[in-house]
Amino acid sequence: MHNQLTESDIKKMQEEIEYRKLVVRKEALEDVKEARAQGDLSENFEYYAAKKFKNKNEGRIRFLERMIKTAEVVSDESAADEVGMNNKVEVWFEEDDETETYKIVTTMRQDSLKGLISGESPLGKALLGHKVGDRVFVEIGGGDGYYVVIRSIDKSAGDDDELRSF
Repeated sequence: MHNQLTESDIKKMQEEIEYRKLVVRKEALEDVKEARAQGDLSENFEYYAAKKFKNKNEGRIRFLERMIKTAEVVSDESAADEVGMNNKVEVWFEEDDETETYKIVTTMRQDSLKGLISGESPLGKALLGHKVGDRVFVEIGGGDGYYVVIRSIDKSAGDDDELRSF
């Protein structure tokens, strides 16, 4: 299964890779070099900490490069009056008589605690392509589900959220 990413997700990932290669990598190598110069490596905590940080940075670079290489690029464009990727959507839950606001994002950026839901989630799938005022059934499996009403769509929400760090 490929991870779905928008062009802006990929651009942010490429920027992070570049920063990690040009800035963080140099700092990590310098830290290892300084710690190694302190002498006996068998009891040198600074050396092991510096090596661990260097390896963690290299692992993150490889992870991001692999994600970009295997990504399925999805469009974040939608009609002016329809819910699309990177839109903030205010929905009213009929059963609870509560209103919540969510931003529809790719799976890489989802974070329900911050109101970022994946377009692959039951609610995200149900909302995509619908308009303000639409009553939408959100299926949660086996024919069960609930209804929400779309109260507003904010297309200007942009793509300002950070990628979820792993």
